[in-house]
Amino acid sequence: MSDALPDETRLAAEIDRLKAAFPKTRELYREVCALLFFRFGITPTANRLYQLVKRGSMSTPTQVLGEFWAELREKSRVRIDHPDLPADLQAAAGELVATLWTRSTASAQAALEALRVEAEAEKVTAQNTVTSMQGELGRTETALEQRTSALLAAQVRIQELEQGQAASEATRRALEAEITRLQDENAARDLALVQARTDFSEELEKLRASAGLAEERLRVTEKRALLEIERERVAGARLQKELDAATRRTEQGEARHRSELQAVQAQLADARHQAGVLEGSLVAVRDANAGYARELGLLRQQMTGTVAPRSSGRRGGAVTVTARKQPRAARKAGSAKKPG
Repeated sequence: MSDALPDETRLAAEIDRLKAAFPKTRELYREVCALLFFRFGITPTANRLYQLVKRGSMSTPTQVLGEFWAELREKSRVRIDHPDLPADLQAAAGELVATLWTRSTASAQAALEALRVEAEAEKVTAQNTVTSMQGELGRTETALEQRTSALLAAQVRIQELEQGQAASEATRRALEAEITRLQDENAARDLALVQARTDFSEELEKLRASAGLAEERLRVTEKRALLEIERERVAGARLQKELDAATRRTEQGEARHRSELQAVQAQLADARHQAGVLEGSLVAVRDANAGYARELGLLRQQMTGTVAPRSSGRRGGAVTVTARKQPRAARKAGSAKKPG
């Protein structure tokens, strides 16, 4: 176990060196085949080569391994055909090489088949793994988005809480200051209350003394009030009698006033009737005066159209006519006043 470990370590180191020296895949596989066979004495197989190099496809190490064995067989055949070797040694070497070739080919084919089966199994496993990883990736992305949203919400909430905490702190300080002020006020009020209690006790004693005197005065006042009440009761009875008499006089006066009012209302109705009659007469007089004024105007026009020497006589005649007509108007006015 201790000897195998250093060989594996040295083999890995040599393969890393070859990877750096031979970037091409086929050349790297050919050098690894020579390394295994000639330096470490290990028969190279396609599966072993692929596990060590891990480059290219599975067909690459198989092809390179075939080429390696063909080249090795060709070189061995040349050495076997060397004229210096005896015939029986040449035959034994040929049989040995053929046997090695057959065994290595069979081993390579078996290893290749096993590698194919393993590769298929690994492929299916890898596909399943990729599918599950894709699903897991989708769930992870969804969870990540949810956590990101929750983180953002939490950050916003933290900011709000910090702001609320700052406001609460300011409120707390204000409340503490208010509490201190109220405590000072309460202390001052307690002192004032003690002083007020002392003053109240003194004032209460004074009030008790004053109450005794007031009670004595109240008894005297009560007696005086009872006497006053009795006098007021007698005066009230007298006033009630006078009130009853005044009520009766008032009722009698109201009855008299009602009768006088009815008489006055009757007189007022007669006066209103007479006023209506007079208003009718006044309208008739106004109409008559309007007619007289029209007749007077016509007469003046007639008098204006006559000869100048006769104008004075016509004026006198007009005056006479007017004078004659006035008694008729007076008679109409007198006749209109008679119904009243």
